[in-house]
Amino acid sequence: MTRKTVGYVRLVWTCPRCGTRNPGPNGFCNGCGAPQPEDVKFEQPAEAELLKDAAEIARAKATPDRHCPYCGTRNPGAARFCGACGGDLAGAKGRAKGEVVGAYRAPSGATRSCPACGTPNPLTAVKCSQCGSALPAETAPAAPSAPVARRSTTGVVVGGVLGVLCVAGVAAVLLLSARHSEVVATVDSVSWERAVDIERFGPVEHEDWEDRLPAEARLLSCQLAYRETSDAPAPVATEVCGTPYTVDQGSGYGEVVQDCAYRVYQPLCRYTVDEWTVVETVRASGNDLSPAWPNVQLDPPDERRGPQRERYQVTFVAGGKTLAYAPATAGEFAAFAIGSRWTIVVNGLGAILSVEPAP
Repeated sequence: MTRKTVGYVRLVWTCPRCGTRNPGPNGFCNGCGAPQPEDVKFEQPAEAELLKDAAEIARAKATPDRHCPYCGTRNPGAARFCGACGGDLAGAKGRAKGEVVGAYRAPSGATRSCPACGTPNPLTAVKCSQCGSALPAETAPAAPSAPVARRSTTGVVVGGVLGVLCVAGVAAVLLLSARHSEVVATVDSVSWERAVDIERFGPVEHEDWEDRLPAEARLLSCQLAYRETSDAPAPVATEVCGTPYTVDQGSGYGEVVQDCAYRVYQPLCRYTVDEWTVVETVRASGNDLSPAWPNVQLDPPDERRGPQRERYQVTFVAGGKTLAYAPATAGEFAAFAIGSRWTIVVNGLGAILSVEPAP
């Protein structure tokens, strides 16, 4: 997928000494004045406005901040010397960048009351507009607990019984398939069918993407249709983006991004090409041992004889029961004269495994 930038926002961090929530760009706590420790992470505020000031957006895009190795003060990534103690920042380690800190929520107009004076403040605020008190982080609403499904004893019993029956059924089928028996049967009837396809050469309509049309295609019409989803933008595509989320930039700011894919539309065309296709099937059938191919009449040069098929069946009678057998070839079929006797091996399911002339 393509990551698309929506904008930039200020993150927040919580002072471990006094619990004050501070704007992300602040290197020192607004409550107690302590510098932000290196191990304190930036957080996603409950709601945040996208930055509009060009200078602040440039600051948000800058390299991650670095903590002074001498006094711990946080400095901009481009700084050469610490703004607090003047120490050389050449060996200072940059803050981590790239962690997803949460889903982005634009300002909704919702408010929360200051715990000190009760004044309503927008969810984007970190301190009270009336008394200046630090506002605690918004408490996320608890996820509704899933209802506990009452387990039906009847359902469990029925399910267990069905499971046992299913296993027993499979076992019975396997047992019957493995069991063999031999019977002497008499040929009661025979039948055969032969079929020949007649093919004609002429225009046949197809549909395919424009870039896959054969060279001999005669175009009928084309229209745009959805073909695939691409990770990259395409000339004719619909952009489909997911929920915006915020990525820590290591400077007190976050980049709001969306993962986007592109539904690509391309010309889908109807066309014709000349090819051989089946236009008719001629059949012949009988109940004797003399199969013959049907009489095929062609109109050359546009018609030709196509694929042909043959089917043979022999019905046996043994002990008042009938058994069906399908010889593979006409030569095999010719041996099954009406009234002839055969030794047949069948399994427990009644399927014929082998057929031989009876002694």
